[in-house]
This record gives sequence, C-alpha cells and structure tokens, in this order.
Amino acid sequence: MNDFSRVSRRLTQSIAPEVVDNIYRPRLAGELAAAFPLLSALNQAHLLMLARQGILTPAQARDIAATLLRMDAEGPEAIDADPLREDAYFNIEARLIALIGADTGGRLHIARSRNDLSAAMDRLRARDALLALLDGANTVRRTLLDRAELFAEVVMPGYTHLQPAQPITFGYYLSGIASALQRDTARLRDAWKRVNLSPMGAAALATTSFPIDRPMVADLLGFDAVLEHGLDCVASRDFALEITAAAASLCLTLSRFAEDMHVFVSHEFSAVEFPDSICGTSSIMPQKKNPVVLEHLKAKASHLIGAFTSAGCCIRGSHFTNTLDAHREGLSQIWGGLVEAQRALALANIAAGGAEPKAELLLARAQANHSTATDLADLLVRHGAMDFRTAHHVAGAVVRRLMDAGLGAHQATLAMVEDAAREVAGHATGLTAAQIAEALDPTLCVNSRTTLGGPAPTEVRRMIASLRHTLTQDETQTATWHTTLATATTTRLHAMRTLAGV
Repeated sequence: MNDFSRVSRRLTQSIAPEVVDNIYRPRLAGELAAAFPLLSALNQAHLLMLARQGILTPAQARDIAATLLRMDAEGPEAIDADPLREDAYFNIEARLIALIGADTGGRLHIARSRNDLSAAMDRLRARDALLALLDGANTVRRTLLDRAELFAEVVMPGYTHLQPAQPITFGYYLSGIASALQRDTARLRDAWKRVNLSPMGAAALATTSFPIDRPMVADLLGFDAVLEHGLDCVASRDFALEITAAAASLCLTLSRFAEDMHVFVSHEFSAVEFPDSICGTSSIMPQKKNPVVLEHLKAKASHLIGAFTSAGCCIRGSHFTNTLDAHREGLSQIWGGLVEAQRALALANIAAGGAEPKAELLLARAQANHSTATDLADLLVRHGAMDFRTAHHVAGAVVRRLMDAGLGAHQATLAMVEDAAREVAGHATGLTAAQIAEALDPTLCVNSRTTLGGPAPTEVRRMIASLRHTLTQDETQTATWHTTLATATTTRLHAMRTLAGV
C-alpha cells in the first residue's frame, strides 16, 4: 500500500519527500482551515443538485447530507491532515469516506473536478475579500466626509511641489481624498459582476455528460449567474487580478493621504496633530511621538503592487487551462495582499478620524507665505488694466520685494505694488490699499472661489452632500450583496437539513 499514491492508482509510487515538504505540507498547513468552509458550501450545493437531478438515490443523498452536516459541526480540527493527500479537498473527501464509506461518500465527486472546485473556491474567497474592501472603503469615505464638513472653514495653505501654492481649507483637502476614493471604490464595485459567476459544472474543463443543473448550484451559492464556457471557467483567474489592481489603486490613494499627513505632523510643519492612541514612541528618546499608523499605511500599497506583479508574472507563461503555476502559485500572494488592503483601510479610517488641523497656525501661514499671490495678479487684471501675464510678473515682483524684506504677503503695501507695477508694466495700477489687503486675505481668497469644485465652504459643503449621496447608494448596494449571500446560505442549509431528515 505504501508504494502507491494515496489519491490515485495511476501513480504507482508514493509522493517524493521533497514534493511533500516543499509543496503539499506548507500548502495544507495554511489551506485547510481557510478552504474548509468554502468546500463545505460547494459540497452542499453540489449534493443538493445531484439529489434533485436523480443522480444520487434518496438514501445516498440523505446519508451524505447528514455526514456533511456532522463534518460542519466538527470543523476542520476533526480532520487528521495528511500532506500525502496533497490538498484540503482530498483530506476532506477522505474524512467523508471514513465516516460513511467509499460507496456512498465517493459519489459526491460525480460530475465535478478539483479544477472547477478550485476555481469556485477562488471566486468565493475573492467575493468575500471584495465585500470586505467595499465595507472598509465606504467607512473611510464617510469618515473623511464627516471630517471635511467639520473643517470646511479651516483655512490652510494648499501645496504644489510641496511649496505654498494657494489657500484652501482642510475640509477641501479631505473631501478631495474622499472624491478620489469614490472612484477607487467604483472600480472595486464594478468588479462584482465579473467575480460573482459560478464555474461549477465545468468539471476538469469540458463539463460532464451527467444531467447536472449548473444554475441551481449557482443559486445555492449566491452567485448571480453561471460562467458558461467550461474551459474559461477553469483557465481564468482574471477576477482576482482585477480586484487586486483596483485595491492597489485604492491603497495608492491612501498612501498619498498618509504621505501628506506624515509631512503635516512633522515637527517642522506642525500643521496637524494626531491623538496619542494612534502614535508610538521611542525606546531611547523620551520626547518621541512617532506617527506609526501613517508609516504602515504608506507601505501597504507596495504589498498590493507586489501581489499583482507576482500573479501577472506567474500567469504570463501559463497555458490557457487549469494550471498550478497560474492558479496555485499565481494567487499565492493575492490573498495576503487583499488582507493588507483591508488593514490599510482600517488604518486610514483612524488616521482620517484623528487628524486635527491647527487652525490658527495654518491661517497665519496662509497669510504670510505668499500663497495669495495669484489673487493679487487676478486683482491687477480686473482693476489694474493689465493682461494676466503682465499681472503675473508684477505680483512676482511684489513677492520678491516682500521676501527680500523678510515680510509676509499680508504685509504688502500699496507703495510696493505701485512700484512693482511701474517697473514691470510701465504704469501705476490705480488700486487702493483696501483692495490689495482684501486680495491678500487668504480667507477672502478661499470664499471667493465658488466655482464648481472650488474650496469655498459653500461649494465644499455642496460637494460633500453629493459625495454622501453616492456613498449612501454604494452602501445600499453592498448591503444588498451581503443579504443575497446570507439568504443563499440560509436556503442551502435549510435544504441540507431537510435532505438529511434533521
């Protein structure tokens, strides 16, 4: 007996120790617990279909149903995992046969293969990960929008190239992140219709001659429909790559948010404060308050990029059929990557909820750091009889004078502006000191930008309301998908108990 494979009489030798140690043992160690509930659901749906189609006798179906329910109650801990059986499926089947006998237990595998089972497990696992990502993304979006509304009037410098650019508000910044996350979430949400398709019934690749009912199995598992083509069912894992790519895009958005906050919380900027509960300290330097959440959040995107790259490289050289390089090896980094994306969302949520802008300091900087120079140029165009390029040069000359004198923008005088105008444009502006002071007031600058998408508090609040409306729709859709899956599970378990007579 020891000279034969434990899973096939086609193989007349037992598995080489190197294969066991480098493939089956490490795979089984991490797979059995994760695969058990997925295979349980697949076994139940397949059994119910076989019973209704008359492929099994009522007695056979009843005995298998009762045993599968017993195995569910016992859990994976009751299985003595044997790496010589290769994987979770063969170990679970061996347990079923041990409990009920081969003549009955061995019939559950009629009209299916590990190929369509593996594809189905990957889709079940992927849709669970997708729902978790959607839930997490929706939570972060709502937190950002709540905080954006709270800080819609906190004026701060906006930056380009990490240099002061134009005044905005902290609420405008946060709502911008929420706007980007809305698109990231839309990419994830759009993947659902391609993920939630059942490959069951494809068998190895060419379907089966048994009179199975593929749509019935799909319904019992909460799939929206059947993926029809048998070869495509077992050959493709593009849905996993699609989710990973969308999750990578989302994590890149979160990473950029974390990078900004990392700069803002630095001692030199001191623009934002975070609660102690999400910070760390030093083992040697007593004064340290380290933004550990932000540092971890910034790095999470790299795991998704790595997972996508790993999967793409494995799939690139694979044949268009069921292959271990594309599917086992190809997806090996995907699942951990998607978990990291879920962690990134959790970290982003506490960072967004904990960031407190230092309003007085930010306003003072916006007043002094020349970020209102564009508004001075605009004033020269409106009331100083200048084209914009000339006005730009005049405003730049005023900034140069202020910087040389060590003064902030709010300290510009009418004389400075007129001197610069005569030097650059060759004529005076005719402006008043009050007009110049208003143009260089960052709060007035922000309030004047009521253009669609601008930072004026009224416009920020309008955008927040629009973003919230879309978010509510997204939350409703995600909740509907959760309900659909829960209903399918309830229906399937009720049918199993009825079939088993319990």
